[in-house]
Amino acid sequence: MAELTWISRGRTRRSTRTVRLTASAVVVVAVALAVLIVPPLVQLDEQAVDLANKLQPPSPAHPFGTDDVGRDLLLRCVYGLRISLLVGLVAALVATVIGTAVGAAAAAFGGWTDRVVMRIVDAFSSVPHLLLGIFIVAMFRPGVWPVIVSVALTHWLSTARIVRSEVLSLRARPFVDAAISGGASRRRVIVRHLLPAVLPQAGLAAVLMVPHAMWHESALSFLGLGLPSHQASLGNLVQTARSSLLAGDWWPTLFPGLLLIVPTLAIAGLAGAWRERINPRRRSELML
Repeated sequence: MAELTWISRGRTRRSTRTVRLTASAVVVVAVALAVLIVPPLVQLDEQAVDLANKLQPPSPAHPFGTDDVGRDLLLRCVYGLRISLLVGLVAALVATVIGTAVGAAAAAFGGWTDRVVMRIVDAFSSVPHLLLGIFIVAMFRPGVWPVIVSVALTHWLSTARIVRSEVLSLRARPFVDAAISGGASRRRVIVRHLLPAVLPQAGLAAVLMVPHAMWHESALSFLGLGLPSHQASLGNLVQTARSSLLAGDWWPTLFPGLLLIVPTLAIAGLAGAWRERINPRRRSELML
C-alpha cells in the first residue's frame, strides 16, 4: 500500500511538472511570436497620438485600451516587450561571457589569482545592483546600449561564483589529473575539459538572468534613467501610467506589469526543468 502511494505521488509530481513546463513553453513561444510578428504585420505607428481617444478602456478596437494621449496600448506593450527582451537577452549574454571567463580563470589558476579575483567580486557584490547601475547609466545619454552595459556589468558576479565553484569541483576529477599527466597545458585543460563541463550551468545562469535584466531595465526606466521617455519599454510604460492609475484608470499599468510578470514566471519554469536535466541527483529527489 505504501509503495502504491509512493508511485502515485511520484506520478502526480511528474504530471504537475509536465503541465508547468508545457505552460511555460507555450508562454515563451507566444511572447517570441508576438515581438517578432506583430510589429511587421500591424501597419500602425505605436507613437501615433489620438487625443480624441485618450484613456479608453479595453475594447475590441483597442484590446489593452489607450494611454493618456490616445496611443494603442497593445501595440506599445508589444514594442515595449520587444525592447525589454532585447536588453535582457543581450545583457544576459554579455554578463554570462564575462562571468564564465572570470570564474573559470580564478578557479583554474588558483592561488593569488583566485584570491584577488574573488575579492574584486566581493567588492562589486557589496554594492547594490540598482545603485551601481544608476551610477553607470548616469555617465551616458539615455539609450538602449547604456542600459545593456549597465545591466551586464552588474550581473556577471553570480555567474562568476557559480562557474568558479563548478571548476573547483571539476579540478579534483580523475579526467583532469589524467589530462595533466598526459602533458596537457593549463590552457588546454581549461579550454578542452573545464569550460565544456561548466557550459550547462553557465547557460542556466544566463536563462535566469534574462528576466532579472528585464526587471533591472524596467527599474532604471521607471526612475527616468534608462531609455528615453518617448521610447516604448515596459518600465517607461509603467512610469507614464502612474498619474492614470491615481485617477482610477487601471489598464495603462496592468498590462505592462503583466508582460513583466508572466514571461518571468515562464522563463523560471523552463529554467527549473533545465536545472533538473543537468542535475540528475536533484531530478531523482524531485521524483520521490
